[in-house]
Amino acid sequence: MMTKKIAVQEADANLQELLSLVREGTEIILMQGDIPLARLAPAGTKERIPDLHPGGWISDDSNAPLSDHFWLDNPAQDN
Repeated sequence: MMTKKIAVQEADANLQELLSLVREGTEIILMQGDIPLARLAPAGTKERIPDLHPGGWISDDSNAPLSDHFWLDNPAQDN
């Protein structure tokens, strides 16, 4: 899928054109300066966008199962 980045102000003025591009399969990333704010994509698309947030960090164990303590702990009874 082709991706196009566009400024929010430009998107406001060209919404119909952008929707036509989306219908053809182009994904539109709405940008405010260097910050991505939103994504226009064909309905049903859940594809990950590599490097959408460059420099972002995710823990190495972010996909590890959560401990029983997480699921079973009751903070109201920890006194």
